[in-house]
Amino acid sequence: MPMNQFSESTSNGHAQQHRLASGSSPFGPPGQDLIHIGNRRWFLQTGLGGIAGVSVPLLLSAKARAASQGRPTKSTSIIQIWLSGGPSQIDTWDMKPEMPENIRGPFQPIPTCVPGIQICEHMPLLAKYMDKFTIIRSMDASSSNHTPITFQAGNPKAQRTDIGRQGGGYPSMGSVAAKFHGPNSPGMPPYVALANSLAADVYGAGDLGQEYEPLDGGRVEGRFAMPKGLDIPRLRDREQLRLEFDRYREQVEHSNGFARQDKYTQEAFELVLGGAAQSAFDLSQEPDSIRQLYGRDSLGEKALLARRLVEAGVTYVTLSDAWGHWDHHGDEVRWGGISKGLAPMLPVLDRGITALVNDLDQRGMLETTLVLIIGEFGRSPVMTKTAGRDHWPQVMSMLVAGGGSRGGQIIGATDRRGGAIQQRPLGPSDLAATVFEHLGINPYDHWINPSGRPTALVEGGQPIAEL
Repeated sequence: MPMNQFSESTSNGHAQQHRLASGSSPFGPPGQDLIHIGNRRWFLQTGLGGIAGVSVPLLLSAKARAASQGRPTKSTSIIQIWLSGGPSQIDTWDMKPEMPENIRGPFQPIPTCVPGIQICEHMPLLAKYMDKFTIIRSMDASSSNHTPITFQAGNPKAQRTDIGRQGGGYPSMGSVAAKFHGPNSPGMPPYVALANSLAADVYGAGDLGQEYEPLDGGRVEGRFAMPKGLDIPRLRDREQLRLEFDRYREQVEHSNGFARQDKYTQEAFELVLGGAAQSAFDLSQEPDSIRQLYGRDSLGEKALLARRLVEAGVTYVTLSDAWGHWDHHGDEVRWGGISKGLAPMLPVLDRGITALVNDLDQRGMLETTLVLIIGEFGRSPVMTKTAGRDHWPQVMSMLVAGGGSRGGQIIGATDRRGGAIQQRPLGPSDLAATVFEHLGINPYDHWINPSGRPTALVEGGQPIAEL
């Protein structure tokens, strides 16, 4: 379906979007299956490369390259929880109880464990653990559209278009992490996406290159087995391994990894043969008590899987519960309005994010793992006639936890209606600078675009000092 059919300038395009299933979307780059199961090409790309559709050298030598270029290689990671559709700031983390009902909405504020901070009544667990979270109430989303592109890229120049070149070629923060940081453990993918539809809810590498696209973490079941003709005893024999490479060499369309196989392939084979990757994606290894703590729902299970992945050595994980799930225009659309749609969703989010942050903390991982809870924009300060709120790019709220950040605080403020930034305006570039600094990536570094021009990683932003 053409992109422009879903343009906001089209009269009923957006309404049609809400009626569609979450398996497809016009709001991102075309989905590609980067893993090819059951053939030798898949094994050379995926089995040897450490489960992503990329080369062995990318996954196993990224840290070596970074170190040789003077970049830090500390094992830091990002978990980005994408609230697809854009959650309402006024009905979650920036409530306006003194306003008339058509502005303040149907929910009541409750106090948190941090004096002076109030949040929505439907998030009591977050209220209990507010000292581990920071609320940013002044994120400017005016450059964003109904798409993951802008904020997942952390770049106001990366925007949805109706002419096919999404995001202007600028890469996502996860793809930058894949290139400039690499995985935290040899052989693991640097960037994993957990979403029902990557095309809808996850932005990829842009012009940075296909090798830095995210691994589709929802479609890895059964992809760690040896292909026909290869078995473990033969692979453990170094000379036999060389013979197998020679036999397959001509069947591989692009095989840069072979030139450096002596240095990296044994490490990759140990990963596959030892089952580390398969284990990381296997939620059945978690006790029932932990799975219940996170919740046996889409968001909870993806959050738990994200924790397992960063624990195993993945650097960047983006997860989304469902496409457009937080797009609450009113009771006439698929996800409903504020009372009928948002109210039952907030306890699910509440349980999932608090379980994740507490679990990371108890495992000693919270200091090195930065957790972001964010959508594409906020919602209108005045409710619609059908008990919802429309898109509102002027301002949105988001949550931050971990990564050495100082919890129990609010950054920024909006006006009395919650519709405009009043203090400490921040934007996508400030978010990107914060993410890259946490990962040990110089925010003021650059990448080379296809025309050979140096392109800044961050467009004018700075790390958020309060964090």
